[in-house]
Amino acid sequence: MNAMTKIYCAPMEGITGYIYRNALDEYFPYQDRYFTPFIATNHNKLFTSRELNDILPANNMPGNIVPQLLSNNAEDFIRTAKELKEYGYTEININLGCPSPTVVTKKKGAGFLAFPDELDEFLDRIYEAADKEDISISIKTRTGMTSPDEFAEILEIYNRYPVSELIIHPRVQADLYNNTPDYNVFEYALKHSNAPVCYNGDIFTKADYDRLMQRFPILDRVMFGRGLLRNPALAGEIKAGIRHDKAVIKKFHDCIYREYCKIMPGDRNVLFKMKELWYYMIQSFENGEHYYKRIRKTQRKCDYESIVNELFTKCL
Repeated sequence: MNAMTKIYCAPMEGITGYIYRNALDEYFPYQDRYFTPFIATNHNKLFTSRELNDILPANNMPGNIVPQLLSNNAEDFIRTAKELKEYGYTEININLGCPSPTVVTKKKGAGFLAFPDELDEFLDRIYEAADKEDISISIKTRTGMTSPDEFAEILEIYNRYPVSELIIHPRVQADLYNNTPDYNVFEYALKHSNAPVCYNGDIFTKADYDRLMQRFPILDRVMFGRGLLRNPALAGEIKAGIRHDKAVIKKFHDCIYREYCKIMPGDRNVLFKMKELWYYMIQSFENGEHYYKRIRKTQRKCDYESIVNELFTKCL
């Protein structure tokens, strides 16, 4: 491992809110930065209560939080960035990578990449405003809509602006999360980007990470998404050789569950959030599929707790 390599926690809508980030930082403190799930800007709203809770400094144990905005409107972006600065955030990440069809059809996320002239105008306006406000803006991006051949033009646009960091998931929007990341287009980015480049995509194990670094030994920052959700100890395995410990993962789980129980009324809401997390985390448990099916069906917290206790006793 490059001794200087930084590891980032990717934003995952509905999962990596402040409760998850706080628990991860307490029990597996090996991430260098955390990115919030995106906040969608619009013409006439301040933050929702959920968005506000997620960015309030008092709710965030790690101090290295970067809010992410989803937007295609410069005025909305600038206004929201100014509001975030009032809470102490001087770096904003713009989401140009979300491949979800519901986002893309609104010309947001990766969908904005299909309109290079409008994207260029948008970036021109937000970077001009950011300079006046002393705010830095990083970008998280896909490499195009349907073909990686689109990326040269996209990168040329990015290179016109003082992008603080370019986080690249080297898939096109049409891939969603299928196929494999395109290392060739990522190599092009490393060679031609004016901004520091961060890799994101399909790092599920230390072996995946080692293969990435073997291909790109100069890479000094990597973002983990689904891999970290599957195995919260992954960054520790890479940085410090620490294998995941069942007892620590149980404490990590219990912390998240306890905090959701504090802020959410009723069993259904809490269990919905935990089931979202288990969709990923169960993959770190040997022979865990049987328990995951039971978790998905449970409707009461008492039943859920019993199943999870059994899972941690018999699996992993």
